[in-house]
Amino acid sequence: MDKKDNSPGSEVKEALRKYDKRYTYSDYINWDDDEKRWELIDGVPYSMSAPNRRHQEISGNLYEQIRNFLKGKPCKVYYAPFDVRLNADTLDDTVVQPDLLIVCDHSILNDAGCAGAPDMVVEILSPSTSRYDRTLKFNTYLKAGIREYWIIDPETKTLAVHLLKDGYYITHAYTNEAIVNVNVLDGCTIHLIDVFEE
Repeated sequence: MDKKDNSPGSEVKEALRKYDKRYTYSDYINWDDDEKRWELIDGVPYSMSAPNRRHQEISGNLYEQIRNFLKGKPCKVYYAPFDVRLNADTLDDTVVQPDLLIVCDHSILNDAGCAGAPDMVVEILSPSTSRYDRTLKFNTYLKAGIREYWIIDPETKTLAVHLLKDGYYITHAYTNEAIVNVNVLDGCTIHLIDVFEE
């Protein structure tokens, strides 16, 4: 007879072995795993590694530029870990933690995070998340109707900006010396040379 695994995070580990079970936000908030962070996409859990030093530097540099611009303005910028429930009003089976996000509609904010689609999300690539951010998360954000999705590549010091138009993302690529408009924030420009500063 097999002994049941009751260790912390055992439910999540079981989910990773058996993808025929789907989870919701109510399951997600009850997982007890101090070692990892998790995201939930279409009911399937995905583990997240801790970000490295370079990732955190880039995230902090970008956050600082956006936060300075938003002083005295209604939109808010947040950074991970911060739960974003993309389909909270329907299946409630998709919870992500973008590296940065901008929310202008305060009605979707609550004490637990964000229950709805932010105006913009930013993901900073790492070797373990590159494919995930460029494919699964790309399609998840598109499906949720997120107006602007930035993918930052620390290795190549480049930025891909995906802008929602007619149900599709139009992509623009930038190098590290570009000055880039944040399309969801009128008048906000980001100096990438400062974002990539070490």
